Amino acid sequence: MAETVTIDGQQYLKRNPLVVLGLSFITLGIYFLYWYYKANDDLRRFEHDESISPVRSLMAMIFGWIIIVPPFLAMYNTAKHVQSVEERLAIQPELEPALAIVIMLFVSIGNGVYIQEHLNRVWQRASGVRPALSGPPPPPPPPMPGPPTA
Repeated sequence: MAETVTIDGQQYLKRNPLVVLGLSFITLGIYFLYWYYKANDDLRRFEHDESISPVRSLMAMIFGWIIIVPPFLAMYNTAKHVQSVEERLAIQPELEPALAIVIMLFVSIGNGVYIQEHLNRVWQRASGVRPALSGPPPPPPPPMPGPPTA
């Protein structure tokens, strides 16, 4: 379900993006709010940037709908943070914050899939783990010929 990776002594979760979507749907968006807080907290810890406030971002998502704009700004800022990490780690293709807003307009909890996929790429690259190759492992090399025996 989720794989834990350790980067600079900190642990981060590589969550399955479809599980994020499924749990968000099943819990009527409650898991999405939990995921959104954790994603921002992971970014804050990874970037060592105390200006990233998971609580402020979460409050914008929950209560910002009253004046409409804050949830969109919060999601845009989260996407910008992910994009800046991807730029620094030279991960292609990069997350597009504008696309995150478009997804949010049509399928709000669908952003979890998009952003989590990119976070997983960040955690993978930063941890130095190469992606698993599909298919069987390569065969072992043939044995070295030894001296002839009499």
